[in-house]
Amino acid sequence: MNRNDIDFEESLSEDWSKDLDVVEITIGKSPMLWLTLAISIIGILTGGRLLYLGILENGVYSAKAGANLNVVKSISAPRGIILDRYGKVIADNRAVFRALLDIREFIRNKDLDVPTLEAIQNILNLDPDQVLSFIQDPKNSLSDYTLPVVLSPDLTQEQVLKLKSLGLKTLIVENGYLRSYPMGREFASILGYTSLTSADDLKANPSLTNEDFVGKAGLEAYYDSELQGKPGKIVQFRNARGEILGETQKSNPEAPPPLRTSIDSEFQKYFYDRLSQALRSLGRTTGVGMAMNPETGEILSMVNLPSYDNNIFTEAAKTDERQNVVTSELRPLFNRAVSGAYSPGSTIKPLVGVAALTEGIISSTRTIFSPGYLDIPNPYDSSKTTRYLDWRYQGSVDMSSAIAQSSDVYFYEVGGGWADIKGLGISRLLIWWKKFGMGEKSGIDFPGEYKGFLPDPDWKQRYFKTPWLLGDTFNVSIGQGDLQITPVQLLNYISAIANGGKLYEPHIKIKDPKVNHDLSQYLPAIQEVQKGMREAVTSKLGTANSLSDLSFPTAAKTGSAQIQNNTKENAFFVGYAPLDNPQIAILILVEHAKEGSLNAVPVGKDVLRWYYENRIK
Repeated sequence: MNRNDIDFEESLSEDWSKDLDVVEITIGKSPMLWLTLAISIIGILTGGRLLYLGILENGVYSAKAGANLNVVKSISAPRGIILDRYGKVIADNRAVFRALLDIREFIRNKDLDVPTLEAIQNILNLDPDQVLSFIQDPKNSLSDYTLPVVLSPDLTQEQVLKLKSLGLKTLIVENGYLRSYPMGREFASILGYTSLTSADDLKANPSLTNEDFVGKAGLEAYYDSELQGKPGKIVQFRNARGEILGETQKSNPEAPPPLRTSIDSEFQKYFYDRLSQALRSLGRTTGVGMAMNPETGEILSMVNLPSYDNNIFTEAAKTDERQNVVTSELRPLFNRAVSGAYSPGSTIKPLVGVAALTEGIISSTRTIFSPGYLDIPNPYDSSKTTRYLDWRYQGSVDMSSAIAQSSDVYFYEVGGGWADIKGLGISRLLIWWKKFGMGEKSGIDFPGEYKGFLPDPDWKQRYFKTPWLLGDTFNVSIGQGDLQITPVQLLNYISAIANGGKLYEPHIKIKDPKVNHDLSQYLPAIQEVQKGMREAVTSKLGTANSLSDLSFPTAAKTGSAQIQNNTKENAFFVGYAPLDNPQIAILILVEHAKEGSLNAVPVGKDVLRWYYENRIK
């Protein structure tokens, strides 16, 4: 067939013939370039992500995968032991078995719910509903379920055998440690106690777990970070079903070094027993006893009554006793020695004496006559007077005898001023209170210290809308009124009088002494006050004359502070010995005493005698 014979019309379809009039236009290279670029970007991103996950994040995802198979368990470490000044153990650890709930296994194995909760109720004597509520409470930071929860920190042998015989993966029995206090009641106010971590503890210190014990009061709380041991670690290897294939110990638990304190444990026990006996004989419950080395600031003893047995906070069976202690109206957990605020009564007079002599208000030989009261005419009506009572007729007294006999009239006049004696006035009293460490924390290494309260005219005007009056100055000059200090502040200031003017930072942990205020420049005035405190013992009119038959020279000051609208009074005794080389200063406080300072002096006498005969002599 000849090419010219082809019928073109017949070789094309109807549709193709219609397109012959369409002009063809080239699309160019741009679309292909954009497509290539998009594919390249997608490839780069995908490759980069694979590279990131496969190499850079390999460790993270490997760890996550491993965590599904391997479990890191903590091995409990004992807390650091606490020693007295002679190396005697006053806070120890005892090995125990404890029961834990493995939350992850509990959630994973629903078939174990019933036997687990039955064991919790029947063997551990716990309310299963409370356990469930605790686990589900978001405040307890248990949402990741990686760590077990301690159900009972101290199992009996019978409980151990019963739990192990069940073979439940949800309940773990392991070794642990609990705090042990050989002399619980005698040392509770110093040592405090420990307990399992709370939600607040975990929030404050993320390094802790819900299996840890922390200090909750006393030295246990103040030095908690030093007393915490370093837990060991065990890694358990598991298969995909969660079955344990084996384990290896990665590190051993480590106990911290002992905490050595300045407390004399034998002396502490005597002090505790003697003050307890005195309170019982008076029908009273509340008191404080403290002893300090005035040459170093070391606390030798600290007694708070009523006390409690701090061992009950680590013994699972002592729930009722713990509840009684926590809710008691007598507040045995409250450390009155460092947190209590008291009007010091006449124990403030040595301080006022140093201030008056130094400021030139009066000389040591100038006498003031006290008929047993001081009448002050009303400035607005001369026919009326206000009478400020002394506690007894004193006659003519100078600085030494005024301190020895505790003359109120003498210190009314040198504190507030009367007749030709100008008086210190409230402004200078404030200055001298602060010089002797009042109105500020002493720095004692103990939690909850209160700084006290120093009244002044601005405060009274602000809160009572009335001006400061002469009578207000009279009251604070003899330690009454609104002046509030802590027992540790009072003992510290008396120690500064004893040692010639150095106000040390009180401390319980053994460490180098630190001077907070050096008042030795006022030594001449301090020595005159020392004479008065010595005369309080040697003079027949002295308020501490019952100490005069001791075989060693002592100095002392007594005080009674009116409280509750003068319906009750607190009794104070402070003293130090030996006179020329003081090695101990003590404080006795009896709340709601029957006969004022007379109730505190016998305790002070016996405590000083014991220390001299057993430690100094």
